[in-house]
Amino acid sequence: MSSLSKEQAASRERTLLAALLLSAWAPLATGIAVITSRSTTQLADFVRRTVEPAALFVSWWVFRHGERRPELAPEPRARMELAAGLSVAAALGFSGIVMLAVGLSRIRTFVPGGNVYPGLAIALLGLLTNVWFWRRYTKLGRERYNAVIDAQRGLYGAKAAADLCVLTALTAVAAAPGHPATRYVDVLGSVALAAYLVWSGIRTARTQLEAGMLERHRSRP
Repeated sequence: MSSLSKEQAASRERTLLAALLLSAWAPLATGIAVITSRSTTQLADFVRRTVEPAALFVSWWVFRHGERRPELAPEPRARMELAAGLSVAAALGFSGIVMLAVGLSRIRTFVPGGNVYPGLAIALLGLLTNVWFWRRYTKLGRERYNAVIDAQRGLYGAKAAADLCVLTALTAVAAAPGHPATRYVDVLGSVALAAYLVWSGIRTARTQLEAGMLERHRSRP
């Protein structure tokens, strides 16, 4: 049986669906910003935003499926929630690895320039949105723990940090595109972001595996 009431489950499902729908538009908006700029950090962020919707869809589907089947035994439910958590960890880790490769490949050839203002606007809106979702998932997790919601809390914390990194790098490009240090601020911004996402992915996977093991232990007679 689920530990959530019908009202709690409905509230969490609506939040997951809203996050999924907003995230589905992010690759298009970020892709347009990449075309207008030459920012390495912006390109790396496009990769991240393209990967994330798949993990968000898995999380939404697992939560919806689990809560609409109250007869589901604890062990299968725990396996589904673990799969959702690991999909989030995989999205973070894969995004980080690809972003690291992009950043390192452009460190010698990248020249800052282009119109970064659309990217700045998108990063700012993304930061505000992701902070809101992070706070929302944190509140929901404190009310009643759920593995899927906890994974989303970690994901949106990482997303907010990523947007802050992108915002910083693009601000440097906008303020001083010709300064010698700007190249390294932008490229190193993507490298730092990649490292953070890989670390977040590893941390999320470890947390979800530990929670899954604990749940399986509790479900045993």
